[in-house]
Amino acid sequence: MAYSDFTTLAKVREAFELMLEEPNDLFVDVPEVLPSAYLQSTLSENVSLATAINTEKARAELIIAPVLLEVRRRFNFQIGFFSGSEFNVESETGLTGYCDYILTASKESYEIRTPVITLVEAKNESIKSGLGQCIAEMVAAQIFNQRNGEPIASIYGSVTTGTDWKFLQLTDKTVFIDKRNYFINEVNIILGILTTPFKMFHSLQD
Repeated sequence: MAYSDFTTLAKVREAFELMLEEPNDLFVDVPEVLPSAYLQSTLSENVSLATAINTEKARAELIIAPVLLEVRRRFNFQIGFFSGSEFNVESETGLTGYCDYILTASKESYEIRTPVITLVEAKNESIKSGLGQCIAEMVAAQIFNQRNGEPIASIYGSVTTGTDWKFLQLTDKTVFIDKRNYFINEVNIILGILTTPFKMFHSLQD
């Protein structure tokens, strides 16, 4: 098994004995972060192109990666960014394979180091189809951090088409799935959510 084999919420819930909750506006109190002029210009140019091409690869390269790199830039490049990286944590439970995007609180760029904070799964059109896989990756991050002596309270995850973003939070054995989807024209809220868990490790730059 691998992360991609967790195709449903039921499968990942049963495999790891998780509780799933769907609160309204899970991140309602998160402060917004205004995008830089650079990101605004990039999205202005790229969003229409990515949606016209309408492939997962185009959306990932033209929308998702620039948003995540903005998060890294906001913390003065003190967080790690990994794209399409292998993240083998526990083969016997299927926690192996490749993750679309991983953000860590370590600035190490050559290998994934703890603590792993956020995992982002890119999907072409269906947010729902990626939830099980994203949760499996979040569980793997939780185990990875614990084994390396850097447990943190919550792991964050997102499944996104680039234009639509769904956010999740794993705390202990409970997965909170925000009922609300965020859209790329709300990028200030998206950035606010993505930057929040890193603030306990690094200072957010204006």
